Amino acid sequence: MAAKPRFRKAASAESDSRSGPPSGPDPKHPVDEKLPPGKMFTSGLQHVAAMYAGVVAPPMIVGPAVGLDATETAFLMGASLFTAGIATLLQTLGFWKIGAKLPFVNGVSFAGVTPMIAIGKGEGDNAIPIIFGAIIVAGVLGFFAAPYFCKLVRFFPPVVTGTVITLIGVSLLPVAFNWSQGGNSQADDYGSMTNIGMAAVTFVIVLALRKFLRGFLQQIAILLGLVAGTLLAIPVGITHFDAIKNADLVGFPTPFHFGAPQFEIAAIISMCIVMLVCMTESTADMLALGKIVGRPADEKTIEGGLRADTLGSAISPLFNGFMCSAFAQNIGLVAMTKVRSRFVVATGGGILILLGLCPVLASVIALVPLPVLGGAGIVLFGTVAASGIQTLATAALEKGENALIVAAALGIGLIPIAAPTFYHAFPEDLLVVLDSGISTGCVVAIVLNLAFNHLGRKDTGEETPTHPEIPDQIPATAH
Repeated sequence: MAAKPRFRKAASAESDSRSGPPSGPDPKHPVDEKLPPGKMFTSGLQHVAAMYAGVVAPPMIVGPAVGLDATETAFLMGASLFTAGIATLLQTLGFWKIGAKLPFVNGVSFAGVTPMIAIGKGEGDNAIPIIFGAIIVAGVLGFFAAPYFCKLVRFFPPVVTGTVITLIGVSLLPVAFNWSQGGNSQADDYGSMTNIGMAAVTFVIVLALRKFLRGFLQQIAILLGLVAGTLLAIPVGITHFDAIKNADLVGFPTPFHFGAPQFEIAAIISMCIVMLVCMTESTADMLALGKIVGRPADEKTIEGGLRADTLGSAISPLFNGFMCSAFAQNIGLVAMTKVRSRFVVATGGGILILLGLCPVLASVIALVPLPVLGGAGIVLFGTVAASGIQTLATAALEKGENALIVAAALGIGLIPIAAPTFYHAFPEDLLVVLDSGISTGCVVAIVLNLAFNHLGRKDTGEETPTHPEIPDQIPATAH
């Protein structure tokens, strides 16, 4: 037995020697740790700040595209915050077999924006009810498919997960670059020196805070950087307070505000495809997050996470929200801050619900100018890509055709980023998948891994996915 030491056993023995007699209770895993209320709130608020723009952007785009006025679009944005909070609580706290119970943030999926606009064109007042009906059906079908979909986890060794995690980070960086320029390419100041300058200042502030602060203040460096950047942006003239002036104190997303859902087969098929894309991305995100927090995501975890995703999507239209899926940018926040508690993210979910119920509070978060958010986003999303590279370092790239798998998957996955119009001549239904570099890269990595490392071979030469730094950081527990 002594000749076969394992990391987790060694870590457990070391933990026992520090914490007392072996008969004592197992130490709580950092994922299940409850921080003091103050730290819980500020860390949760940091997650909300990181994801806020991503939650409100899809309704901000879809609303006007299907004919909603400014007031109705604002209502849709508040509803999206509310439903994102519900979906996040389902993921982090969970019940029965629902929820990954990881620090996993859920919000409105960007993958559905283009299909929803296509569904709503020419439908007039029926646009939103038809979209909501399709999302409900896709969510219910996805919920029942989760136990089967999660079994694909064995096809996600380090060569696949590392590639996908890297693609997640790289795919998010253009979002940060767009924010850094101002977010609206039609605006006169888009890409101005002022916008990019504020992004650069925020970028430097975040790096400096991470370098010189210690302890909890270092963990909330992103939040402090956003606050500092917003304050500095006031005299520059890009921090606007109109949202607070026009916001209501209280506002509840009235169920079926836009009318009862309508069910059309073409719309349902389109959103079912989007759901498959979201489930693929969520699976990759859970595997990435499991590595980062030191609790590898097994089939049971992924099944629970996918059920939370799909259930959250199915009930979101009840409160006028869209399809929910994982938010990869928050994985970068977990990796950077090292705060792994799922209760911190659950607190963020509670804050999202409050923002959805109180438009005034939501408008305070909205004060953060997009260039400031972009500067912080470069650090966040780059951290995700770095985590992917770290995973690839454990993938035995010198063996077999693993390096070729990574090269091909990254190459295909980067097409929508490097050449956004590459697939412009393809059918719109295919664009749901092809325009997502994460999805295409994930599919290519899985297929090539099967072809090179599974078919016709008994031994792939790969080990069980590991994270070489986890044993020194996290003591082994009963989890």
